[in-house]
Amino acid sequence: MIIPAALLVVAGFGAALSGGSDDAAAPAKSASPSGTPAEQNVVNDKPTAAPSTKPTAVPTPVVEEVAASEPASESSTPASAEAVVPSEQATPDDAAADATTSQSQAVRKAETYLEFSAFSRTGLIDQLEFEGFSTEDATFAVDTVTVDWMAQAAAKAEDYLEYSAFSESGLAKQLEFEGFTPEEAAHGVATVDADWMAQAAKKAASYMDYSAFSRSGLIDQLEFEGFTSEQAEHGATSVGL
Repeated sequence: MIIPAALLVVAGFGAALSGGSDDAAAPAKSASPSGTPAEQNVVNDKPTAAPSTKPTAVPTPVVEEVAASEPASESSTPASAEAVVPSEQATPDDAAADATTSQSQAVRKAETYLEFSAFSRTGLIDQLEFEGFSTEDATFAVDTVTVDWMAQAAAKAEDYLEYSAFSESGLAKQLEFEGFTPEEAAHGVATVDADWMAQAAKKAASYMDYSAFSRSGLIDQLEFEGFTSEQAEHGATSVGL
């Protein structure tokens, strides 16, 4: 049987078409492995992105902890307030509020004295007793008013140097005589800005105003007042002896 040439051509053309489709499918299959890593990378990228979100989520527990601690701080406030109450009740103002009429008057008098002069603790008590207050009321008043006795010693030292001359040790003794403690007196002397050479000269001049002295006699007197030998000699020389 003779097959027409046209049929052979069609058959060959169909085989070519079928073979070409197989070849085309093969690259498609070969492309799938190359696509597989790409898909795996995408999947792998998701876990790598997840850790980046986890740190951003960390502040949330921290904020919750802070919020949880706020009630604790608020709850601790009443406790601290309760601890302050006893100290507030012990203030001089509260003590003055519970004072008797006589004690209140003593407090007013003590405050008045401190407005225009400096006192030691014992000196202010003595002054109130001199005013007629009892020792109990005077002591109550002095312990009720708010006073810095160190500052009072410094102010008293300044007052003394305004109208009289003193050596360093003589001024300390005078402050102690006024009732200041040795520590308060030392603070008062150390606080003032005094030129002890000038104080010796001033003291020598005051002595010469009401009495006659030889040079050695004046030097001895100045040393007796607490001036050093150098300061005493300077004082005697300053008045012409």
